Amino acid sequence: MAAERDLTRLLAGMRPELDPGRYVFTTVDGPAPAGVAPVVTVTESEGLTLVVRQEEADTASLPYDYVAARITLRVHSALDAVGLTAAVAGALAEAGLSCNVVAGFHHDHLFVEHARAKEALAVLDRLAAASDTDTAEPTGPDREPHRGGHP
Repeated sequence: MAAERDLTRLLAGMRPELDPGRYVFTTVDGPAPAGVAPVVTVTESEGLTLVVRQEEADTASLPYDYVAARITLRVHSALDAVGLTAAVAGALAEAGLSCNVVAGFHHDHLFVEHARAKEALAVLDRLAAASDTDTAEPTGPDREPHRGGHP
């Protein structure tokens, strides 16, 4: 399946999924320590940033000060798609929720404050529902509304 670029379809089809884990952001001077399997790494001049499960960070005695939940947008977004990150971050910001976005090849991953994860998921569900309504074609007497995707 080809990656989606249309913003309305991306939002309507994002299907946010909450991972049950707890994630933390930490940094190390060298490679990730043994027993730590990062879900995200970012190389910066100050060191290697790791996003890891909280229990792995605790076991490896890695410092952190932010515990996050991970929400994956299940829509296959194109890397050159315009507006998805802004729309999602904007909706979350409007609700007073911080968001750290990481784009993978297939999906976008949102790291939000763990204590407010269900609230963030509700915001994203509302955004998707509103966008799905925007993509619906008019109904006629013999026809149901078309909800995004190919007819």
